[in-house]
Amino acid sequence: MTTVKMSTMVWLSLFLWLSIDLRMMPAGEASRILAIETIAGKSHWNFMSSLLRSLTDAGHTVTVFTPFPDGDRVNYTEVDTSREFPMKLDMDVMQTIQDYRDPFKLTNIMSVLTRFYCDALYGNRKLTDLIASGARDRYDLLLMEPLGFDCVSYLADSLGLPVIYAIPSPMITFAERLFTGHVSNPACVSNMFASHAVPDTFVQRFTNTALLTYSMAKTKYDQLVTLFTDPRPYELAPTVNPSIIFQNGHYVTESPRPITPNVIYVGGIHLKPTKKIPKDILDFIEDSPQGVIFFTFGSTIKVSSLPGHIEKSFKEAFADIPQRVLWKYEGEMKDKPKNVMTRKWFPQRDILLHPKVKLFISHGGMSGVYEAVDGGVPVLGFPVFYDQPRNIENLVLNGMAISMDLLSTTKEKLSNAISELINDEKYVKNAKIASNRFKDRPMTPQQSVVYWTEYVIRHKGAPHLKSHALNLTWYQYLLLDIIAVVLIFVSLVTFVVFKVFKCIKTFKKDKVKTQ
Repeated sequence: MTTVKMSTMVWLSLFLWLSIDLRMMPAGEASRILAIETIAGKSHWNFMSSLLRSLTDAGHTVTVFTPFPDGDRVNYTEVDTSREFPMKLDMDVMQTIQDYRDPFKLTNIMSVLTRFYCDALYGNRKLTDLIASGARDRYDLLLMEPLGFDCVSYLADSLGLPVIYAIPSPMITFAERLFTGHVSNPACVSNMFASHAVPDTFVQRFTNTALLTYSMAKTKYDQLVTLFTDPRPYELAPTVNPSIIFQNGHYVTESPRPITPNVIYVGGIHLKPTKKIPKDILDFIEDSPQGVIFFTFGSTIKVSSLPGHIEKSFKEAFADIPQRVLWKYEGEMKDKPKNVMTRKWFPQRDILLHPKVKLFISHGGMSGVYEAVDGGVPVLGFPVFYDQPRNIENLVLNGMAISMDLLSTTKEKLSNAISELINDEKYVKNAKIASNRFKDRPMTPQQSVVYWTEYVIRHKGAPHLKSHALNLTWYQYLLLDIIAVVLIFVSLVTFVVFKVFKCIKTFKKDKVKTQ
């Protein structure tokens, strides 16, 4: 009898366990995800494709509209949008600095660029056919990189899908209110376009506040102008706020700041297991007794477009150091120093993990920043535009980097900076500390992406994670209506008190006269 009871209890326990497991599995397995890459930047796609790889590896089915098609695979289908999106590759250094370096000037063109990308997105025939078909039952979720203003809601509303945002940079400060419902305090949180990690001084806090105010006002103004003069269908759609935001952030590269519960840091998700370095490059590295310096400005900036005098400064400085240099350079280099190897492409991730790499010279792109942090390699930064100055300054704040102005580079300045970074042990020590902090997390970025994506699907868009601030108007959020009522109340009380005292004073005067 006892055996029968025990057997029954075991089977009952197993049944309950399977029931619970099966009840949770359908929402987490083989979900159908529609993904949209909205910017034709290689670093943007590296982040998005890494998110999608995590989801397909977990068994989910992904259809993605991308300007960087890699080829279909199991559970993964691509729609090529490269015809609609101009590629941001091999940009001229000086032209980029002239067009995008000034944060206020960059803010001025953000709305134009955003509208251009939105038009390009909805100009894709396959996407418009998908919207027209009203295929609400074909997908469970929309995963999309947002732009400066909302052109995502039109697609999400048309398909009736919950939305997850993928942000490959720090939080887009001027759009944070739109994305999360909140605005970060400019007294302690640097603008994405700022040149400082944290606003320490009065001048930094002042310019940070001015930049935030201007960027938010300018974006809103541009939206209203286009809405009344030349509206697009995507600008008239009801707002669909994101359920989750996957941000390419981490506490090493992003100074501590208040974030809403639906902002998930997955910085470094693009980092892949190491591969074997090509033999000629590996031999060049390992045959260097004093170690190696790796120099690249990523896929967006064309290093060979550097002005002649700046390139000459780099060549002369490299020629005088005992280390060898791997320099990503397009085309043939004239007067190349003997200790320099140039290539159009290097396996950056694998090189930065090699123990003989002593220094990384970088423009501060987020992908390279995480690869340097993961490898524990000090950085000499030459930020060019967008989030790069802030990215480098966060590494400076961590004591593992020096930031320099590219346009004022000289051989002497460059030599001094290289010597300090390589010979002062504090930089490599701090780089290793940052690396340890970066790797110490409760789950991998890939696991976070899978868990939270499945969470949103399980909980039908997870509306409970969205801040109530999204339901408030701008004047309610800033408490202007409360302040107005308080001011009116104080004014009325002051007026009444004034009148009472005036009446008392008048009464006393009249009483004196009558006496």
